[in-house]
Amino acid sequence: MDKIWKEMYAAAKAVLAPRRISEYVTAGEVSAAVLSKSGKIYTGVCIDTCSTLGICAERNAIFNMVTNGEQEIERVLCIAPNEKKCGPCGACRELMVQLMPDTYKDIEIMLDYKTGETITMGELTPHWWIG
Repeated sequence: MDKIWKEMYAAAKAVLAPRRISEYVTAGEVSAAVLSKSGKIYTGVCIDTCSTLGICAERNAIFNMVTNGEQEIERVLCIAPNEKKCGPCGACRELMVQLMPDTYKDIEIMLDYKTGETITMGELTPHWWIG
């Protein structure tokens, strides 16, 4: 496994901090790191609410990247509560496809950090409505 995946894992691990925000909101049970084309790592955590207002860690990290002026993703890594396999949900995939409609298939996804298993968005999402 190359150095950047290890750096992304360390960045995601640093923000992984499960906590209760209120009786309706929890945060930090899942964390993510996104590597932008510039080589910068952006992080995010999941925020779960009792309604549909929450956000996945991957989208939170992507929004952090966009907030900071970037929009091209190289790699995505997610840490689930049990640190088992973790891939982006449909909403996260949809955001990546719409953000990079011509090149989303090249985004690398770390599915299982312990085994080093990776996949591309093209393999994970071969026939999306945009593509």
